[in-house]
Amino acid sequence: MTTGLTRGGTEWTPQFVTNLDQEKCIGCGRCYKVCPRNVLDLVERELADDDDDEDDDNMMVMAIADAMDCIGCGACGRVCPKDCYTYAPA
Repeated sequence: MTTGLTRGGTEWTPQFVTNLDQEKCIGCGRCYKVCPRNVLDLVERELADDDDDEDDDNMMVMAIADAMDCIGCGACGRVCPKDCYTYAPA
């Protein structure tokens, strides 16, 4: 497991992003703005209607573009108003 030390000498274990729940995501972009790396991307999500009309509601939501670029800072989850992120130590 990856661990480090804070500036004050306390041991710290980074939590890396493992999942983003697009069903909860509202596409506000707050996480994209605070991410210091290129981990996230805005993508289009289709919301399917129950009656299969061609007038599907399309919505922009966040997606994990490059999870391997995550540095484990957790900034994305701290600013997310819908608690969309799941993390795990490496």
